[in-house]
Amino acid sequence: MADQEAREPGELTHLDAQGHARMVDVTGKDVTVREAVAAGLVVLGAPAIAALRDGTVPKGDALAVARIAGIAAAKRTPDLIPLCHPLAIHAVSVDLEVRDDGVAIHGTVRTADRTGVEMEALTVVTVAALALIDMVKAVDRTASIADVHLVSKSGGRSGTWTRTDTP
Repeated sequence: MADQEAREPGELTHLDAQGHARMVDVTGKDVTVREAVAAGLVVLGAPAIAALRDGTVPKGDALAVARIAGIAAAKRTPDLIPLCHPLAIHAVSVDLEVRDDGVAIHGTVRTADRTGVEMEALTVVTVAALALIDMVKAVDRTASIADVHLVSKSGGRSGTWTRTDTP
């Protein structure tokens, strides 16, 4: 693969020799099973948390909407992130946990392809968080998104990576 052979270790893969943005050529990479997990938190006040727990959010089932938004987002990531490769997404899960400080979101994306799904997992969490805020904004205008981060990834040449610190 000429792209990979021509660059030095540590060089940015999405820049050509002239410093212009480009999509990396992954045609020479092996197809492997790949998975990425991301997490984040929607910080909410007590009234919004109570409405989620009681099922009294005025717009309806906020957690279901956030889950569906996250799944849809995984499939649209290359439309949102310019240099992402379109991938065959084989599985997406969005787990939401109502806690005393807000809603914790975990997104997991799986594929068998030539490049990873880290951006897809991060997009799942971010869009699910945005959808949740849209659903509860009438109850909590101060809702915010915090600590969106990659938790782990597996597959491909670089193998498995797991975050060792916690944001």
